[in-house]
Amino acid sequence: MNGTCVLMKETLKSSVTPSPYEETGERQPSVNWAVSPHQTQNQWAPWSWTSQPLELHTFWQFRHENPQTRVGGPPPEGLPGFNSGVMLLNLEAMRQSPLYSRLLEPAQVQQLADKYHFRGHLGDQDFFTMIGMEHPKLFHVLDCTWNRQLCTWWRDHGYSDVFEAYFRCEGHVKIYHGNCNTPMPED
Repeated sequence: MNGTCVLMKETLKSSVTPSPYEETGERQPSVNWAVSPHQTQNQWAPWSWTSQPLELHTFWQFRHENPQTRVGGPPPEGLPGFNSGVMLLNLEAMRQSPLYSRLLEPAQVQQLADKYHFRGHLGDQDFFTMIGMEHPKLFHVLDCTWNRQLCTWWRDHGYSDVFEAYFRCEGHVKIYHGNCNTPMPED
């Protein structure tokens, strides 16, 4: 673990459709839970947007060259980038996807990194963020309450004017993500 602390206020199972195997105790052949009825079979993963202006900072050069882009902009209109604190992967769809296989090739990763002038440092989160910028329909975006990030570092380091547009999250929080060593709420 990378120092990230996650506190579950409600279990994931209480908000998704359970498998019929749960009641019988039989071994479940595959997970078939849907967080949202809007998720499609072709989508690889439900993810939540980052609640920080991280990609606004990271994609600054691409945004400068493409002033009308949604890349790095705040939700709901922008593409702020993904946070991998909470994710569900549709591994079967990913394994069967020719597109995903191509995107794993080093030359393809380099092509995306060059296009977006991207030099990330967050591993899987950076990889899926770049794919999401290029192919946003492959991902189902979870409501921010599924990964309520608490870090305020960016607000205090040069982004106070736009911080709330990224950080705002209304609704009943299901999972807190104590990134940046942020204290967890007591409730």
